[in-house]
Amino acid sequence: MKHEQTYVGQGLYVWTGASGRKYRYSAFMFGTHFGPGAANIVFAREIKRGKYDPIYIGQTADLSEPFTDEAAMQCISEGRATHVHVRFAVDDEAVRIAECEDLIAALKPPCSQSP
Repeated sequence: MKHEQTYVGQGLYVWTGASGRKYRYSAFMFGTHFGPGAANIVFAREIKRGKYDPIYIGQTADLSEPFTDEAAMQCISEGRATHVHVRFAVDDEAVRIAECEDLIAALKPPCSQSP
């Protein structure tokens, strides 16, 4: 079953979790550097204009910090990620993790495990 995804224009993208809940993310080119702040992230490969395959889904308390999971980074690189989708989130880690788990359950990205 193909996961539901929607490109809503102007760099916005909607990923749908297993719960049916929709999450709006901002799409940036892979390699973009960000300022501080809690966020959920989806590393993805653009397969055609406005259509993405998720490679990795995760969360962080500080998006400005370097991504240090070497195994995941190697998998993301091998998956040829072209974009990083970001949803700036609340400081509550449990809320960010729940969103990740919902998306991972629906999208089954090859480089992610439930947090």
